Amino acid sequence: MGGEPWGEFAGAGARERRALVRRIEADGALSDPAWRAAFAEVPRHLFVPYFYVSGTGGYERLWAGDPDPVRRERWLRGTYADTAIATRVRDGELVSSASQPSLMALMLHALDVRDGDDVLEIGAGTGYHAALLCHRLGEQHVTTVDLDEEIAESARTHLAVAGYRPAVLAADGARGCPDRAPYDRIVATCAVPAVPYPWLAQCRPGALVLTPLSTGLLLLRVRDGTHAEGRFLETSAYFVALRGVAAHVPESRVPRHGPAGDERFRFLCGLVAEVLDRREALSLWLREGRPERERFGVTVSGDRQWAWLDEPGGPYAWPLPSAG
Repeated sequence: MGGEPWGEFAGAGARERRALVRRIEADGALSDPAWRAAFAEVPRHLFVPYFYVSGTGGYERLWAGDPDPVRRERWLRGTYADTAIATRVRDGELVSSASQPSLMALMLHALDVRDGDDVLEIGAGTGYHAALLCHRLGEQHVTTVDLDEEIAESARTHLAVAGYRPAVLAADGARGCPDRAPYDRIVATCAVPAVPYPWLAQCRPGALVLTPLSTGLLLLRVRDGTHAEGRFLETSAYFVALRGVAAHVPESRVPRHGPAGDERFRFLCGLVAEVLDRREALSLWLREGRPERERFGVTVSGDRQWAWLDEPGGPYAWPLPSAG
């Protein structure tokens, strides 16, 4: 179990953490006592020593060492807010973020880990998500990778401060981490346009892969190194795109809002952007009764993979772009 060496924030951090757990519990995302304990005991503020708040004049930086006690208080409360946090900005562009805690809880629940499972995380970020996995499974079962050496080193440092030392590697997440394979679970905290084939090749039969795709979360069951299938979870999910050999669908192809503000249409557009234009996608979406995310799925079979509505072999299926 990790410690809490930042004495100045120990008491206030514990109070904010308890409040965060209560908020997540109220959403029904912490039904597993093991995950509840992880969120209750892993100090998130150790993983976010600073973050950025977007404003009219750009990004404002809040940090733990600010001499102004009011700003320090804003920083601490912000680290335990149930929102995504911008953690790295370069040239005015968001490079890395800490995911919304309640969404993390939902993802970890869907991952359905068992004692002894080996997990690969794609996108180390701050290291907080890896710390939760370490708390649940033990650090020897957790591997996390990030393309950016600076981000990987920062995550490694945060984890060590909190008392965890999983394998943290600077590597292209689209290629997985073959040196630590095989895995029982792979979870990505960055969006992909299609399922990278190396992930499946590094999984044990029956493994689960959970990854953001379009604006949803896809949960795949792996049959073998070239076959997997699964559906999307019901929730929306917005993540920074995976960088590396897997290119993402251009943002211009994905509308920011659907008809009457319906975000489900944006999800469909992101899923079929390589095949249907917006008018065709809208016609399909209306004809099928504005389908929810969980009606959609993805099949990977050999060198092909496609998204589908309702059934893998049904009338509505669309090839996904090259997975790199």
